[in-house]
Amino acid sequence: MPLLEKDLVLTTEEATEYLKISKPTFLKYIRLGRIKAIKAGKGWRVLQSELYRFLKGEERNYELGVKS
Repeated sequence: MPLLEKDLVLTTEEATEYLKISKPTFLKYIRLGRIKAIKAGKGWRVLQSELYRFLKGEERNYELGVKS
């Protein structure tokens, strides 16, 4: 998926609201590699396009750099 023209960076709270899931579930998906996020201080930051990809059900193979 091409990046959104203005790809927003969301906090943990914003991401959980966007996905309508709990914070523990969001953190589990990050830990499992289902959502790519970056640790920033005590929280996480994630691109809105990454959440869109996750919602579409697309999976990524980060080791090979290939979208599956």
